[in-house]
Amino acid sequence: MLRNHSYLIDGSFDQAISVFDRGFSYGDGVFRTMKIRNGLPVSWPFHYQKLVADCAAIGIVCPSAELLMGDLQKLFEKELFSEDLTQVAKIIITRGEGERGYAPPVITVPTRVVIKSSLPQYAESNYDKGVQLHVCDIKLAAQPKLAGIKHLNRLENVLARMEWREEFIFDGLLLDQAGNVIECTMSNVFARFGSELLTPDLSLCGVSGITRQRILGLGGVLGLNVGVKSLTLAQILQADEIIICNSLFGAFQVIQINNKTWPQQDLAVKIRAVVAND
Repeated sequence: MLRNHSYLIDGSFDQAISVFDRGFSYGDGVFRTMKIRNGLPVSWPFHYQKLVADCAAIGIVCPSAELLMGDLQKLFEKELFSEDLTQVAKIIITRGEGERGYAPPVITVPTRVVIKSSLPQYAESNYDKGVQLHVCDIKLAAQPKLAGIKHLNRLENVLARMEWREEFIFDGLLLDQAGNVIECTMSNVFARFGSELLTPDLSLCGVSGITRQRILGLGGVLGLNVGVKSLTLAQILQADEIIICNSLFGAFQVIQINNKTWPQQDLAVKIRAVVAND
């Protein structure tokens, strides 16, 4: 077992993943990653709603919220009364076991996995000064059937993440085959143009994270017109401010992409104040 990790498979510490599990064989499943604060999942209603929607999109019956919450409480039992302790839970739901071949069984029993790990230690400078992005060479393929879903087929992200080793690069910016900005390898993207805050259209590819979803509803709070639009790299580079976001770090300002730089601003701070600690 990896250090500082523990997990449950179908609610048991002693269970193992079958070699016939379709998640292992084909990436046939979905997942969510979330903060656990004092033993309880942060923004659980948003995460569970998205888990149900992603499962439904590929025809998997999602385990009940009560069942998954029971797994979380069992796995994080020691942290329930630990003040100011934040960790990470990853929930994986696969279609379950099946015979060899792509055709899924008519009746399947989903496999559920809940993994506990430590919260990544983000540099203070990421919060105070912002982050730098690498523009990835690999381009995302279009597949509307899977667009927006956090499915287990993440090989594009793996290959993209292999493109840099520099510690000063925080994440990689991913474009589609047409040259439109889609997301980063582990986060979603927003670009501010004056009073407009735009995030890329994910109707053909990409992952729609819950922090992205929540920011889309924050127009009134932020005093901005928030929306979705196809954006090229050239357009993104003309933005007044760029933000990346996910469920673990909340939001960071982007201060450099290639040779383009931006001054420090406060939109990421405002977003974190609303979404990062709910």
